[in-house]
Amino acid sequence: MPDYLEFRKVQCKDCYRCLRECPVKAIDVKDHQAKIIEERCILCGHCTHVCPQNAKIVHSELPAVQQLLAGDTKVIASVAPAFVSSLGLKDFQPLRIALAKLGFADAEETAIGAQAVVEAYNEILSRGEMRNFITSACPAACNLIQKYFPKALPYLAPVDSPMIAHAKLIRRAHPDAKVVFIGPCIAKKREGNDSHLIDAVLTFEELQTMLAEKEIDLSNISILNVNEKHEAANRAKAFPVTRGIIRSFYDLPEGYSYLAVDGIDRCMAALEKVEDLDHVFLEINICPDGCINGPCSIAGKGGMIKAERDVLEYVERELATKPSAKPEPTGVDLAYAHPRLRSSSRPATEKEIEDVLRRTGKTTPADELNCGACGYSTCREKAWAVVNGYAEIEICLPYMRKRAESLAVEIVRNSPHGVLLVDGDMNIVDINATAMKLLGVGGSPDNFQMRPLIDFFQPFEFYTAYNEKRTTSNHRLLLQSTGRYVDLNVNYLKEQNLLFGLMKDITDEVNYDTKLNQVKLETLSTTDEVIMKQMRVAQEIASLLGETTAETKLALLKLKHTLADGDSDMTADGRPSDWKTAKV
Repeated sequence: MPDYLEFRKVQCKDCYRCLRECPVKAIDVKDHQAKIIEERCILCGHCTHVCPQNAKIVHSELPAVQQLLAGDTKVIASVAPAFVSSLGLKDFQPLRIALAKLGFADAEETAIGAQAVVEAYNEILSRGEMRNFITSACPAACNLIQKYFPKALPYLAPVDSPMIAHAKLIRRAHPDAKVVFIGPCIAKKREGNDSHLIDAVLTFEELQTMLAEKEIDLSNISILNVNEKHEAANRAKAFPVTRGIIRSFYDLPEGYSYLAVDGIDRCMAALEKVEDLDHVFLEINICPDGCINGPCSIAGKGGMIKAERDVLEYVERELATKPSAKPEPTGVDLAYAHPRLRSSSRPATEKEIEDVLRRTGKTTPADELNCGACGYSTCREKAWAVVNGYAEIEICLPYMRKRAESLAVEIVRNSPHGVLLVDGDMNIVDINATAMKLLGVGGSPDNFQMRPLIDFFQPFEFYTAYNEKRTTSNHRLLLQSTGRYVDLNVNYLKEQNLLFGLMKDITDEVNYDTKLNQVKLETLSTTDEVIMKQMRVAQEIASLLGETTAETKLALLKLKHTLADGDSDMTADGRPSDWKTAKV
């Protein structure tokens, strides 16, 4: 079975709006992505209207239709009467011609099937066998009853929808033909697929795409003067507006009060109380204002008021220009018993509900705020969804906010750095224990809220950050009250219009640097002394060496002269006097 409706992954923004608006909670949000729960969805299409990101994807059958038209089989279109408002036409024939240009063998108004449905209703009502009577024309409404209001199922008309009735009539006349329904409804896609009588379903949006691709302009065709295919007036062309079904009766059978309810909330409220009613004919339509406001209708200028007026004027022209007579029986069996549809979801036990509630911090009834932010009406309803796997436990805004705030408070209060939160008037909004210790104050942080920051130190950096709307800092700021040194960084928080100050205690670092500098200075001084001492020693050694050398020279010279005087055969330099003549 195809996914008739889903959401674009890249566009879902965790807003939960679709879930809040879904009447039957058929949307699961997991991993930040909304997803349709097929078995719970009634395909009302309401989520497609409310999604702020336009993230809806309606299953397209354009490729299947184009393949049918490209084949040799006759393809006949059944067009919902809401075409008048969606396509801005006053007559069906221009659209019939446009569809022929697209390749359709023929096209008829689904109102033909709607007329047959009215006659089937008339027959049942005339017998007076049903205590209350709920129309079966809206497939989304039928799904709602079959899945969620089984007590109303006995009152649901056991009759085919106009689309199915028309398909049966077409197939009787053209047994080999393929049938394509065109309308503003998403639920018709599933109904057509399940019926095995409809070969494809197109929305008016998809039809508009096909016309644009072939450059077919309906406004140009509408000026042609063509004759209506069917001569008899058809009151059932009023089906797409509120009370349209009631208007379609030639004569209303007696014994019933004829009421119309549209819009999902009003429909659910009526179905909830249907057993309290007696002999009420309930025309029910999930879309507010009827099919003219279907999820895939094309809105025109003037909105729903003009759309309803256009349809009613179309019917009035029909009745004014063609003979009005009670329709003849079609001879086609339109009986259909709508089965009870059950989902795999189950009721949650009280223990399971309480366990989920406890995990989100709800331990008493007072904790159950029922704020609806998660998309569910009550906390217990959301707990049921968690038990069934339809929701994640974290999608509880008060719980997540409380947890985030608690974590933030814990981080700030237990930070090893001093934290100050200051307003534009330089008053303390919040302070942690580390900052209090650095400033030399005691007591509870709560006691310092709204105290002037100037009572503790000169907040120059805070003034600058606030006035210039930027981050400021001060390296090695001395806090006079405690003698501590800090690195101060002040950030301006634009959205909150507050100042966030972070003080990192660097006293030990400053003290270490001071001691290190002192050691360096002492080392340099010692080095200078050693150098000077070494120079003095060197000088003393040099002086001593000079004196010793002189004394030694004198002593040796004296010894030399003494030796020279004691030996006459020796010259003054110690050689023999006759060495030049001596023989060896």
